[in-house]
Amino acid sequence: MNYISILRGINVSGQKKVKMDDLKLLYESLGLKNIKTYIQSGNVIFTSRVKNIKDLKIKIEKAIQKKYNFHVPVQVRTSDELSSIINNYPFGVVDIEKEGTKILVTFLDSRPFPDKVLAIQKFITLPEKLIVKKDVVYLFCPNGYGKSKLSNNFIESKLERSATTRNWKSVCKLFELSQ
Repeated sequence: MNYISILRGINVSGQKKVKMDDLKLLYESLGLKNIKTYIQSGNVIFTSRVKNIKDLKIKIEKAIQKKYNFHVPVQVRTSDELSSIINNYPFGVVDIEKEGTKILVTFLDSRPFPDKVLAIQKFITLPEKLIVKKDVVYLFCPNGYGKSKLSNNFIESKLERSATTRNWKSVCKLFELSQ
């Protein structure tokens, strides 16, 4: 099966440095196959016979902890899940070249409680948009993600879920690479 793992918080501001070549070797040591990395933020496409995503996530997190001596939260999604995320984009037509970095997807480790989803809505400042679908948050930050208070840490705090965020260009490229 084709999988995409998305690591949170590596190679940001000189923290938790992980070279993609080293990460690829680590995944190979776990018996994962057809490994490709995409950009330095910890996106890894791979295949595995393992069907249990939670088992894969734990296996990868433990291996990273052992090798690098720090914890990195990992989200693991199938290629089909990424396809569904892209196909269920809620904000209309996207010009990926103009808006690909202003549209973001936050991957949550599990569905948030409905009251938390309702509560986060009061923090949205127009023209920003935020929609939660299952364990995915879709963001539209037309003034730039760096200027938005809807950061990954903020979403984690308000929804009480572990999360990692990628821009639309990256999400689409990860899906493409997983085919």
